[in-house]
Amino acid sequence: MAEHIPMYRDEKRTYDLERIEALMEDNGGLAKTKQITALGVDYRRLQQFVADGELTKIKNGAYTLKKEKISEEKLIYALFHEDGVLTMESALYYHGYLKQRPYGWSIAIDKNASKSRFNLEYPIVTPYYTKAEVLEIGVETLDKRDFGMKIYDKDRLICDVLKYQEKISRDEFQEGVFSYIRDPEKNVEHLMTYAAERQVTNKVRNMIGVWL
Repeated sequence: MAEHIPMYRDEKRTYDLERIEALMEDNGGLAKTKQITALGVDYRRLQQFVADGELTKIKNGAYTLKKEKISEEKLIYALFHEDGVLTMESALYYHGYLKQRPYGWSIAIDKNASKSRFNLEYPIVTPYYTKAEVLEIGVETLDKRDFGMKIYDKDRLICDVLKYQEKISRDEFQEGVFSYIRDPEKNVEHLMTYAAERQVTNKVRNMIGVWL
């Protein structure tokens, strides 16, 4: 029978960190406390990894790799791809309507979803709680490698931007709306249908109708 050779403290630390990172990679970049401690990693060591910047705490009981090793896109996908929809500034950016990536993420979610899902230390996420029957209107999927998030199509998106105008900066509002107006692929018929569903018909007519 082979003799068990104990590891030195630094070797054990490296061994634990490598196993945690492998676990996170297998889970799309995330791991829960109970999954990590199930590996035999002491909770105090887990907290030390966070303090040393080797791991990142997302919220109570959930961790990811150090920020340099994982993109925010990958985290957002892992957290919300099943039932979240990119909206507002986030959707404007991925449709090419904003030149600069917004600070934080705007996610539309069912109004009955657990509010605790958004108690995140990282990344910064703003939820838009939406009725189930409205959530899926105008949804499409981003054609982007490793980030196939659901997103509102351009015409539905602009209706939401008008509806929640006070929640977006003036500069981003203007840039997003005028980018839509200049977009040769916009569909005015779809826009007016969504406007009626989102109850912003007058806003569409008064604020951008003259440009269409």
